[in-house]
Amino acid sequence: MQRRNVKTGRKVVMAALAAALLFSGMNMELLAAEANGLPSAGVDYFLSSDATSVKNIKDEEEEIGSVSNENKQESSEREELPTFSATASAVAASVLAAASPAAGTGLLPGQEPGEEKVIEETMIATTTKTIIQKENELEAKKEEEGFKSLVIAKVNDYVNVRSIPGEDGEILGKLYDKSVGEFVSEQDGWYEITSGNVTGYVKAEYCVTGDSAVELAKEVGTRIATVNTETLFVRENPTTESSVVGFVPFSDELLVTEELDEWVKVNIEEGDGYVSREFVELSTEFVKAESKAEEEARLAKEAAERRAAQEAAARAMRERQAASSAGASEQTIIPPAVTSGSGSELGQSVVDFACQFVGNPYVYGGTSLTNGADCSGFVMSVYENFGVSLPHSSAADRNVGSAVNGIENAQPGDIICYSGHVAIYAGNGQIVHASTSKTGIIISNATYRSILSIRRIF
Repeated sequence: MQRRNVKTGRKVVMAALAAALLFSGMNMELLAAEANGLPSAGVDYFLSSDATSVKNIKDEEEEIGSVSNENKQESSEREELPTFSATASAVAASVLAAASPAAGTGLLPGQEPGEEKVIEETMIATTTKTIIQKENELEAKKEEEGFKSLVIAKVNDYVNVRSIPGEDGEILGKLYDKSVGEFVSEQDGWYEITSGNVTGYVKAEYCVTGDSAVELAKEVGTRIATVNTETLFVRENPTTESSVVGFVPFSDELLVTEELDEWVKVNIEEGDGYVSREFVELSTEFVKAESKAEEEARLAKEAAERRAAQEAAARAMRERQAASSAGASEQTIIPPAVTSGSGSELGQSVVDFACQFVGNPYVYGGTSLTNGADCSGFVMSVYENFGVSLPHSSAADRNVGSAVNGIENAQPGDIICYSGHVAIYAGNGQIVHASTSKTGIIISNATYRSILSIRRIF
């Protein structure tokens, strides 16, 4: 961006002026949207002197348009920078309106010709940044208040959810350790909760709620950023001028490690990086209770899927053997570098097949085991050779098959899901996966990153 050279001291003075105008003698009033005929989706700021409202000011990546006498500003879309909310935009415009040049001069006191744009940019940036900070603080406080109404299980395994507040009540479901429900009422040492599709009573001594639940909720909850754009750049630093660390596709779910005003720090296969808040939806995931009917249905479904996957894999292996006997070309399966005596035979066969492609390239969006695949494309293509259809999405892979509780219970062939990444468990604490464009398909330690979930297909 080309900007006129202005002394640093003058910029600092104008930034201070913006803050002073915002928080001192302007006597700004926050009025509810419904009370002033504004859209129900938000609120606006008014100057009490003339009740004038100014809206729809947006940043531009290349250059901020000039502010007219009607306080309207042209806007254009930018690659990744967030669009300021109507609230922040209105306040920024109001500050500019209050500091408009004296009639007939076109300049503020001490202002040199040609410096109008720099002053406008500085004032808007300073004011909107302050507003965004306050909005984020309010959101965080609101979320913490919501945590006080949670009931979180603190047990070795699970606590039963019963129909009445007593141990003679019918078991309606299970609230597993670190699982969460919404507090409804308290009676005789029992909490009435609603969690998932279960509403019932859990023994209070096995759970926490109120102020005690706030910090625990932050520990047991998983902060997730879900990508809402087709391809999102993950940058080394929180600015669009920073180098790109990697790319993530639409609907991918990323583990959040830090939240800034306009950026979110996330974890991807290439390492930690930053994404714009504008292009992700933030949420906190909690494990909910499972009803008795859901547990029975899940177990039956998992058993049926496992049988179907085993049958499909057996058919695929017979077909390959028949093709080989008929003289058709077939890639030779090389014994894997990692072996394990545990796990199902089919799961080990998956590992054997996957490991022969170690050393082949990583290609974003690819599905070729020889010419290049990305992480989910690799897992999908490996399992496709065993007659199993999986999604080309690391986020969707978190819901396939059946859940495995902990890496210590993982078997060869299980799918290991990370933030924005997925791999195949190879046994002995290792995985085979399409890692990055620099490393290609490799074998790594399974715990090299935080594991979000483990899923079993066979």
